[in-house]
Amino acid sequence: MRILQVITSLHTGGAEKLVVDITRMLRTRGHVVDVVVFDGTDTPFMQRLCETRCKVYNLSTGGSVYSFSYIPKLRKIMKDYDIVHSHNTSPQFFVALANVGCNKVIITTEHNTTNRRRNNPVWKPIDKWMYNRYRKIICISDQAEENLKTYLGQHYDSITTIYNGVDVAAFYQAKPLENVKPNKFIVVMVAAFRKQKDQKTLIDAMSLLPQDEYELWLVGQGDCFEEVRDYAKSKGMQQCVKFWGNRTDVANVLHTADVVCMSSHYEGLSLSNIEGMSSGRPFIASDVDGLREVTKGYGVLFPHEDAKALAAIIQKLHDDKAYYDEVAEKCYQRAMMFDIEKMVDGYEAVYQELMHSK
Repeated sequence: MRILQVITSLHTGGAEKLVVDITRMLRTRGHVVDVVVFDGTDTPFMQRLCETRCKVYNLSTGGSVYSFSYIPKLRKIMKDYDIVHSHNTSPQFFVALANVGCNKVIITTEHNTTNRRRNNPVWKPIDKWMYNRYRKIICISDQAEENLKTYLGQHYDSITTIYNGVDVAAFYQAKPLENVKPNKFIVVMVAAFRKQKDQKTLIDAMSLLPQDEYELWLVGQGDCFEEVRDYAKSKGMQQCVKFWGNRTDVANVLHTADVVCMSSHYEGLSLSNIEGMSSGRPFIASDVDGLREVTKGYGVLFPHEDAKALAAIIQKLHDDKAYYDEVAEKCYQRAMMFDIEKMVDGYEAVYQELMHSK
């Protein structure tokens, strides 16, 4: 099959990682898979994508990722592919618009359990039109599927779920970083600095623990980076909060830390969640949609924005070795249910089904 992935950019994020991983793995299975980006900024994910030797179409205008100039460009590119697969909001809209009159097989992935558009009734008829253009809408968690069906109406039979996946073995077998770990208990969070994430609650929790015993590592970049860094300074935490930026060696960073945490306001199905569990470390998460489903009964959940409860969990993992080992093992077993091969099998099956039903 000839498959085209369309995404806003290859900055940090779960959707971006999925596009890189699925492109790499489907190409090894003999498919032609290429990628369109609206913002072609060079990033670690972009470099990893280029290593697959796929074709990358950069439609960047140097301005907004909402440019109607993308429509004729997409129409010209899409005609050479059997399947066109969009990710994120602007590609979802522009692929749907570009396909009017073209009748290509188009699918999309919904990467979150909610978004700001759903709180504005003006968007609902536009969203319904857009989603109706797609032959298949893939959600990355059961909660994401349930929420989307509730928003659009239960009659959308085209909505299904394929869980996100990661290379569990690669994360579990990774080596720790050399000569970087202080003699402290390290908590790490890997996430883009966006409004959706909640690094501030984690900083608050760490401020309740002895600074000579604990350290926080925050990995990622994003629009809220400066805001979060300033917040850490305002809490007097600049000495025990380390900002690592974007990393290509996340698996090694996770293995160097003692505990992995995801503090967030909502998720789709967080790849960082599964990666953290794959590392063989205990995983702690906010009790919110998209994290609850994967973590409950395996890792440890804390009430949304409750820094005191989060601090108590971190301290218990520090103090109780038996509890630490029990949670770490449960997390690893849970991660095995989300191995990347299962995810790619699911997408490949959907592509083949749609090809045969044309």
